[in-house]
Amino acid sequence: MRARPTLFCLFALTLAALAAPAAAVPKEVRVLEDRSGAHVLQVAGAPFRIRGAGLQDGDQEALAARGANSFRTWHTAEDPAAVLEMLDRAERNGLMVAMGLHVGKERHGFDFDDAAAIEAQQARLLAQVRAYKDHPAVLMWVVGNELNLESRDPRVWDVVESLTTAIQAEDPQHPVMTPLAGFDPALATLLRTRAPSLDLIGIQMYGDIGELPAKLEAAQWRGPYVVTEWGPTGHWESPETRWGAAIEDTASRKAELLAERYTRVIEADAAQGLGSYVFLWGQKQERTPTWYGLFLSSGESTPGVDAMQKLWTGAWPANRAPQISPLRLDGRVATDSVVLSPDAPYVAQVEAADPDGDALAYAWVVREESRATSIGGDPETLPPEIELRGADSAVDGQLSFEAPSQPGAYRLFVDVRDGQGHAAYANFPFHVGAPPASAE
Repeated sequence: MRARPTLFCLFALTLAALAAPAAAVPKEVRVLEDRSGAHVLQVAGAPFRIRGAGLQDGDQEALAARGANSFRTWHTAEDPAAVLEMLDRAERNGLMVAMGLHVGKERHGFDFDDAAAIEAQQARLLAQVRAYKDHPAVLMWVVGNELNLESRDPRVWDVVESLTTAIQAEDPQHPVMTPLAGFDPALATLLRTRAPSLDLIGIQMYGDIGELPAKLEAAQWRGPYVVTEWGPTGHWESPETRWGAAIEDTASRKAELLAERYTRVIEADAAQGLGSYVFLWGQKQERTPTWYGLFLSSGESTPGVDAMQKLWTGAWPANRAPQISPLRLDGRVATDSVVLSPDAPYVAQVEAADPDGDALAYAWVVREESRATSIGGDPETLPPEIELRGADSAVDGQLSFEAPSQPGAYRLFVDVRDGQGHAAYANFPFHVGAPPASAE
């Protein structure tokens, strides 16, 4: 006869059951086409339009609080505990994750003649899919990033196709896509012929995003897509000084462009477009430390964050970031290609205002101009800071200073903070001494 469990045993069994983690239950994600021919992303049977940002290590809580429902990554960390913590955190914040899978690139030396390397890469990525496919925060799998950028070997798309079909077999619950740098008919043909199993594509455009509808039409692309990167006008498509320094928009101008591009292009396409990921929910050095990040390195949010909240939710935040005008240097603008004399005195001016009447604090820095020539978001080093000699910023928005002694290309930065966790910025490239003849 089986002995009846004691009260203590029943209590212990109950505690053990409560302590045991529940089995992960994935949310089924589908890309469907409705009767009108429009494509719809569904999560657990409900329509899901992506309102998201690119976020590798940024502030998930701030993203969710501003009205987003998703973020994308560019790679999956090697540490399983770190990945699970990221996914658990996303689930707590109500965010779905487009999981980046790092694929070797031709411009970084990946060899498409190396069958062993291709096989090892696929095994590594499938192991990542297997490890996280059942997590309820997973939205889709993102195979590589801009694999077409400076790529000449079409076999990269054979690799994408092999990965896509293998992932789909391993995880039929989540779609598979790959993000592309721009879009054109030749690229569309390569995808149709060599990677036809993709469930959707990602398209990444910046200042030229207004051309996206025409590019889709020229390629006769009728399938679904997500704008997986977009944001300010890129440094490669911006005006330059005559020595080749890209001229960056102010934080306020970038916010205006975000609103315009999102409304006019991204949200205007409800037939093929499934939403977007603005770049970047965080901060990085890429030509300057402010060009792409929606936050300063010290953590303050910029007008672009406020703009995205308004676009995602229809409401401005209770306290907004300052507004700022373009910098002037002795009354001149950056497109004047300003050349300064070594050690000579100059005055920089900027106008800023706070929508909430908060007191503003100005911070001025001069750095050497970036010498980076990298593309595609490859890592860059922050240029060194130069001592501001003779600096006098007793007047808000005005800086009197002496030009550096050493001839060369420099950039003057100003940050304006409101003391409430928000900031705006502007910068101005200048040259000390005559630029090299080759740059004229």
